[in-house]
Parts: sequence; C-alpha cells; structure tokens
Amino acid sequence: MTKYWIVFILIPFLTLSLTSCGDNAVSIVAQPGIEKEDTPRVIAHRGANEWYNESTITAYQIAAQSGVDSLEIDLRMTKDGELIAMHDETIDRTTNGKGKVSDYTLEEIKTFQTFKSDYGKTITEEIPTLKEIIETFHDSQRYYIETRLVNGKLAMEEKLIQLLEEYQLLDKNLVTIQSFSEESLLKIKEMAPHTELALLFRKGSFSLNEASGVEFPIIGIESTDVTQKVVKELHKQGKEVHVYFTNKKTQKEEQERVLEYEVDGYFTDYIHFTKEILAI
Repeated sequence: MTKYWIVFILIPFLTLSLTSCGDNAVSIVAQPGIEKEDTPRVIAHRGANEWYNESTITAYQIAAQSGVDSLEIDLRMTKDGELIAMHDETIDRTTNGKGKVSDYTLEEIKTFQTFKSDYGKTITEEIPTLKEIIETFHDSQRYYIETRLVNGKLAMEEKLIQLLEEYQLLDKNLVTIQSFSEESLLKIKEMAPHTELALLFRKGSFSLNEASGVEFPIIGIESTDVTQKVVKELHKQGKEVHVYFTNKKTQKEEQERVLEYEVDGYFTDYIHFTKEILAI
C-alpha cells in the first residue's frame, strides 16, 4: 500500500497558503451532525479536485480542511467486488492505466497511480477504496456517495450498506446516497430505510413530473436544467434541490445564477468560491 506521506507535507502547506488568500479561504474543519439553517450545502465534488488528484485520499483531506459539508464520492466496483472511488467507467482519464474498472481486481487496480500535472510536476497517488476513505475520516465528516449499476445490474448496494453499518455512519446520519438509478436507490431504501437519498437526473433529461412523483427527499439536477420554476415547485413538495455542474468553464457563473433560485446544495469544484458567494 502506498503511504500517504505527501498528505502531511501538502495539507499544512495548503492550509497556510489558503488562509493567506483573504476572505475566500476557510481553514476550519466542518463539524458533521450540525445542520446549518438556511445555508445551502457545500459538497466537495470528487474532493478538492481544484488542487489535487480527484477522488484521492489527499483530495478529500484538503476538502475537509476547507470546511465543506460533505465529501462526494463516486463508486465503481472491481472485478472481485471491492468498492473504489472512481468517477469514470474506465481508469483511462485519471490514471496511468487503461481499461474498465470492472475488468480489474483490487490488487491490479492498486498497481496504477492517479496523476495531476501541476506547474510542470506530476503528482501521483494510488486509487483509494471506499473503506480506506472512511478509515481516514471515520465520523469526522459527512459522506455523499454515488452508486451505479454494474454492467447494467444491481451489485454494489449490499456491500456499501454493510460497510457503512460497520462504521456506524448510518446510525449517525452522516451519509447521503445519490444515484441516477432509481432501482439502486430503492434497493438502498429497502436495506437502510432511514438513509437520506437523492435521485440524479442527467443533463438535458430532467423531468419535473418524474422528480415530483418520487419519494426521495433530494433531487440532483445539472445546472443548465435548473430554473426558478423547477426549484419553487420542488420546494413546495418539501424536496431539496442539489445542483451539479458539467462545465468547469461556466461553473462559477452558473453557481451565481442558481444562487438566486435558493437551491439547497452545490457539488462544487471550486470550494472557496462557493463558500464566498454563500457568505459562509
């Protein structure tokens, strides 16, 4: 196992640097279990991916130090049934390897390194399992976890719930589970009925009728599909609207636009910017 010794060098450096950047910087760690009234949730999209390799232990540690409300974790399942943090179906984009996650065992996955080029230097770190992330933070953070079908079938839900129960995260209400698959969420609800669930809609496919007809308390919408009418209607039904962004170039502008509609959560790639416009 790769030791995350770089964390102890990088995080203090980033904390010092970020706290020197004026009002945009926040160095305190968010305290899970304490709800902020009338304040939208700041959800670290794949960790602090603005500064470090997405979906890595270090990226999540930096996000935690920035005082976010939740750490967003995309799940993929290896060939031997282990849950890892990886957004894409393949490891091509974010690592030095190629191929589908589901074609590799965990041992094989661990031979690859995530990477990020920064000022001419390449930063590498191994792909973490969900268990390794949880063992890093335990109950000191909130988790916003995305499930997916595996080769078109339900596969990761039981493993996920067992792991969350093992660390008593569900009992402490520290987990939100989201998915584009209503089938997956219904399976989660069957196994852990009190877990907070969020149904995601893909860009361009949002349906207000469908969103209104489900029992899930949170609806996740791509920013360009968010309108004042949509937010007002879902709020009338007691649902929260959490917004994600697919275009980093327009994300800050879009965050400011949906701010006027009083959305309830931001999956942000720019943590300090989001906290600044929310005045938190």
